Amino acid sequence: MPAAYRVLRFRPAFTLIELLVVISIIGILVGLLLPAVQAAREASRKVSCKNNLRQIGIALHAYHDVHRVLPTGCIEWRAWNSPPTHRQYAWSAFLLPFIEQQNLHAQIDFRVPFDAAVNAQAAATRVSVYECPTAPEREMIRAQTDYGGLFGERMVDRQPDDGVFLYDEPIRFRDILDGLSGTLVVSEDVGGPDSEWINGRNVFVQAGGINDPQAWIGDNEIRSLHTGGAMLLFGDGHALFMTESIDLQVLGALITRAGGEVVDMNQF
Repeated sequence: MPAAYRVLRFRPAFTLIELLVVISIIGILVGLLLPAVQAAREASRKVSCKNNLRQIGIALHAYHDVHRVLPTGCIEWRAWNSPPTHRQYAWSAFLLPFIEQQNLHAQIDFRVPFDAAVNAQAAATRVSVYECPTAPEREMIRAQTDYGGLFGERMVDRQPDDGVFLYDEPIRFRDILDGLSGTLVVSEDVGGPDSEWINGRNVFVQAGGINDPQAWIGDNEIRSLHTGGAMLLFGDGHALFMTESIDLQVLGALITRAGGEVVDMNQF
């Protein structure tokens, strides 16, 4: 066929303008979907965090069934003038056999301090039940925990040791006169200065509100990275997401074990 009579065939394709429009639409859709995806992921992490606390609650009841007391908040706490031979083990270390960590518990030599060289390997072992999925990874000598035992509070009164996890004093269920369903025992404590599951300093006195931005960063407090509140565990084993807007007097009353306060559960 002569060249003059050849028919030119063109392949269909996007023009540059059409391509830019498609890319813009994709960008808008990603921008709309990303917050929803992140919200779904955080909702899943909150569920996992709540389940962690529920497991801790079940373990506390199992421990009490066996020993007739709750684990001591901290044994041989090291005050500023205490000898370094004080062992300073946390309630969470004693709880290990009841969260299916019998082998890890057996590796710890409880006859010597928690930070003795013989305990280094065990102390560095991470325990998933003690870690909130929303909390960031941290470089620590010993494995972290994102949950702390409540030693007491300073909102209702000035008696700091009115909680459940005390120094060298185990508490029984019958000592919790305010009732297990109305007494907080464990809370999130993300980013606290003493956040090691083996270290007995992971018990603390709550002095302010949940996620209080004015709270001293060098102190353990009820803190989380969940938006608007934190997860807490009650003595009867149920876990609850408690908002930052809770009244301080109500929060303090929930922490005391025998304060005699009457708390309306509809307030939070």
